Amino acid sequence: MRTFAVTGGIGSGKSVVCSILSERGIPVYDSDSAAKRLYREDDALLDAVEGAFGQSFRTPTGSPDLKKLASVVFSSPEKLRTLESIVHPAVMADFRRWRAMWASKFEDMSSGPDFFGGEPFCVMESAIILQKPEFLAVVDKVALVDAPLQSRLKRACERDNVDPSEVIKRMAAQRFDLSKADAIIRNDGTIDDLQLEVSRVFKELNAR
Repeated sequence: MRTFAVTGGIGSGKSVVCSILSERGIPVYDSDSAAKRLYREDDALLDAVEGAFGQSFRTPTGSPDLKKLASVVFSSPEKLRTLESIVHPAVMADFRRWRAMWASKFEDMSSGPDFFGGEPFCVMESAIILQKPEFLAVVDKVALVDAPLQSRLKRACERDNVDPSEVIKRMAAQRFDLSKADAIIRNDGTIDDLQLEVSRVFKELNAR
């Protein structure tokens, strides 16, 4: 089953793009949400993370304390790499199971209007895919959502209820190698404009 990735910086609108796709019946795998779910569901994963850092990342009720984990790893590139070496393989294995399930469901469908006139495909939503070869290896094409800086800043501040300076710091930490993106989705107008842009880009991607 063909797989396309949707990525983009903070406030670009990649989640809105994925919602548009999902509303058409296109399967969308949110890799960030999947990682959080795996922390909750897979005790072995959380055990491995705690073993790597030599401390507990659980609340008094036993649920994952992801804020504490973030405070430990995101100030240290080395610790972040250690965490990713544990979590990313778990996410990839989960994604492959998820994709196989959907491939089985669409096995007898050759094409359809929901998939912009082409064959069925699924989508991985990931903010980091352009920097992670192991993620890029499981997708066929990557669409990057782009939006004007001020629009991104406004959306992110309203969504997370944080100061603009905090969002600017996060933006500065993100790096995108545009040469690895196969298409750009421009999110610089209304939601209707974005829907038309999504349709245009995915028609082109699914025709290649």
